[in-house]
Amino acid sequence: MVPIVAVLIAASVLMVMSHRQERANERNKAGALDRTAALARSYARDVAASPNGFPGQEAVRGVAERHDGRLLSYARSEDSLTTTVRFFGEYEDTSMFGVSHSRAYQCYSIVLRRGTGGVPQARTSPLERCDVI
Repeated sequence: MVPIVAVLIAASVLMVMSHRQERANERNKAGALDRTAALARSYARDVAASPNGFPGQEAVRGVAERHDGRLLSYARSEDSLTTTVRFFGEYEDTSMFGVSHSRAYQCYSIVLRRGTGGVPQARTSPLERCDVI
């Protein structure tokens, strides 16, 4: 009887630990995704602050890379600039076998339009799907 009780106690402890680790990993991933949103807003501010209008594709690519992003699309017209950028945030993923470092990815569409006085106004929207090569 005692061995059965010991096995049940050990199994319940392992289940509780596993559940706590899973919740912590979900919180870590959510924090990493929150950081991608902050990176997207910072990217949009930097692109909007470029002198002489909207920057070219290579300049935008450089800004995206400085913000841990990858430029996926670029479309520029006389009064707007639309880009799609994939950002990532790193987080720790804990299991019973140790800690690994993972990345959470999120794509954003960033649209810059000339507002009143010619000042660019940014609109940053997360995308549900991220079609990348």
